[in-house]
Amino acid sequence: MDVLQALRSAGVAVINRPKAIEAAVDKYLCLSRLRTAGLPVPRTLVCEDPDEAMEAFKALDGRALIKPLFGSEGRGILRPGSREEARNAIREISSSQGVFYLQEYIDHGGSDLRLLVIGGEVAASMRRKAPPGQWLTNIARGGTAEPLVADEALELLAIEAARAVGAEIAGVDILEEPGGAPRILEVNAIPGWRALSEVSGKDLALSVLDYASARAGERESEPAGALQP
Repeated sequence: MDVLQALRSAGVAVINRPKAIEAAVDKYLCLSRLRTAGLPVPRTLVCEDPDEAMEAFKALDGRALIKPLFGSEGRGILRPGSREEARNAIREISSSQGVFYLQEYIDHGGSDLRLLVIGGEVAASMRRKAPPGQWLTNIARGGTAEPLVADEALELLAIEAARAVGAEIAGVDILEEPGGAPRILEVNAIPGWRALSEVSGKDLALSVLDYASARAGERESEPAGALQP
């Protein structure tokens, strides 16, 4: 991050900017930015005390995911089925991490959405499906992907989410509640696009290169249509 910031200070165009990456990889900071921007996110409670973590589990009606503060590809996410399972998970986290990040579990029907935003526009979208009998949809965890034609409202939501963390290139994960209302789970500032390229039929690597090439000649101050922060 320090090297990236030094390059940016020297006028080099850096994509994504270090502050955007820092905001995206920290689940709490990312969700805070999304909520401050008025975007819909799941109920989430963060604390450091094990007893408070158990109270948070209770406040989420015992339907909660316990996530690592930093992580990707679904690794380390737990879904306790009872208070005893939650207590054991919290005890284990207490001895190693010390920060408890609990988020309400929303019945998503075994699927969620990934939209790739490049330069303030949605370049491609897909629906990810969990393997039979499972709930994690991550491709790295065995999930599958299918094409998605996102409507204007969904695309705008993804663009606003990327803007909230200041990411020019971002993978935005969105979950739909049983009634169809969207909830933004996270913004990935270092998104993979292999599965998305396959299902969309688009050369997304070329799209990223085209965008980076257009930005490469700019002095790094604030690019046109600057994203915040």
